[in-house]
Amino acid sequence: MEFVGCDLPEVILVKPRVFADDRGCFAETWHSARFAAAGIPGPFVQDNYSHSRRHVLRGLHFQIEQSQGKLVSVVRGAVFDVVVDLRRQSPRFGHWCGAVLNDENRHLLWVPPGFAHGFLTLSDTADFVYKCTNYYAPQFERSLRWNDPDVAIAWPLPPGASPVLSGKDAAAPLLRDAETFP
Repeated sequence: MEFVGCDLPEVILVKPRVFADDRGCFAETWHSARFAAAGIPGPFVQDNYSHSRRHVLRGLHFQIEQSQGKLVSVVRGAVFDVVVDLRRQSPRFGHWCGAVLNDENRHLLWVPPGFAHGFLTLSDTADFVYKCTNYYAPQFERSLRWNDPDVAIAWPLPPGASPVLSGKDAAAPLLRDAETFP
C-alpha cells in the first residue's frame, strides 16, 4: 500500500496494491496499523454509501462541530473528488486539491476534520463509499459553494455542461460568508 501526500499535506491519497487475475481482483482497503502510521488514525464509527449519475456534484460538505474525518473511495464508476481546507489558521485556508477515484485505480482519499469535501460524478453512474470518524450530525452540517471564485476549483465538466446539484448545495454560501474552523 502506498500513501501519497497531496497539495494539501494533511490530505492523503491511498493507493492499495491490487491483485488481479482472470477471476477479478482483490485489494486491502483498511489496515489500522498501516493507516495510523501514515497519519490516518481512525477509529471509524460510521460507513456511508451514495449512488450518483453523471455530472451529479455532491458537496462541498462539512460539519462545523463533531467534525468528521472521511476515508472515501469508489466501488463502481468514477468521480473527481475534492477537498478544501477550511481552517482559518492554516496557511492553505481556502486551497483545494482533487483526485480521480474510480473502480480501476481503487484509490482512497483521506479527508481530515476541518476540511470540506465533495465530488463530481464522471461516469454514467458511481457508487461512492466512505468511513467517518464521527457520527453525522445534521444540526452541524454546513456547505461551501461548489463554484466559489475565490476557491476556484477546476471541476472537469465538459464545456457548456452544468452539474446536477441539490437545492442545499446550489444555495451554499461562498467561502467569505461560510462558517469555518478556527
